[in-house]
Amino acid sequence: MNKIILDCDPGMDDSLAIIMAAKSKDLDLLAVTAVNGNYPVDITTKNALKTLELIGRTDIPVARGMAKPLFRSAPKDPFTHGADGQAEMNLPEPVTQADPRHAADLIIDLVRKYPHEVTLVCTAPMSNIAMAFMKDPGIIPLVREVIAISGMFGFSEYAFANATGDTPLSEWNVYVDPEAARMVYHSGVKLTAIGLDAATHFDTDFSANDLEAFRTSELSEAKFLSNAISFSHGRGFEAYCAVIDGVAVAYAIDRSVVDTVEGHVDIEIKDGLTLGMTVMDRRHHFVWKQLPVIAVGYHTDSSKFLGIVKKLVLE
Repeated sequence: MNKIILDCDPGMDDSLAIIMAAKSKDLDLLAVTAVNGNYPVDITTKNALKTLELIGRTDIPVARGMAKPLFRSAPKDPFTHGADGQAEMNLPEPVTQADPRHAADLIIDLVRKYPHEVTLVCTAPMSNIAMAFMKDPGIIPLVREVIAISGMFGFSEYAFANATGDTPLSEWNVYVDPEAARMVYHSGVKLTAIGLDAATHFDTDFSANDLEAFRTSELSEAKFLSNAISFSHGRGFEAYCAVIDGVAVAYAIDRSVVDTVEGHVDIEIKDGLTLGMTVMDRRHHFVWKQLPVIAVGYHTDSSKFLGIVKKLVLE
């Protein structure tokens, strides 16, 4: 099994990502690290604990991480996941306590314990990962890879139509802490960025039979997904909003879920119209080869992805 740490900011779709990672027989979820992003870190940490308690996986440690971006104040997410951050599911207050270590320290400890084996799956701003890399740069070559919901690259109309940051061409995770993202992009770590091009498709939808199966299932995780989809529909959004972060976990399970291409990419960190924009140099000539080379997701096999989601929440 592939060892992963899930760095997240739950959020309903992050909560689904936790469920998927914890239930997958192909992944060994070593820890969940929480960060400021969709909600303040106290809430995201609590929601991570709630989610693991929901599925009976309190053996997986949860660590509280960065309460704010590296150099900026925290913006407020314009897309609400509800008062509880989990689509008004109102799960019970967690009994489990968070790990006493800071998320960055837990990342460092686990990467050093399992050198070249740990994949960091990041569905949130990269503040925790950047802090871990700053505290202990020696772990960077020991990380197997980073898979992140990160950026928008203009491969499809979805990237532009569904931009989630608070500037016209940005994605929320990068926009919240662009300096942290830029640091990770420039670190030399093996990185796959699954941007909005691949993670926010309107055709990532469930059939009426699927929705009924979620609604009537006795499994708590299926009911959670049913509620998150209903919450999204009630706010005028498509079902994909409830499962965005699950794409990164699905890709960690099966690389054929997302098609990727390598390219030279950097992040705009100047305030203004393009703050947080991920810029990929796709020219035939005069490419800026000094920019970091990463893998970028440009297409998701929605049928395959939805099949993985359904299997993991219904079985």
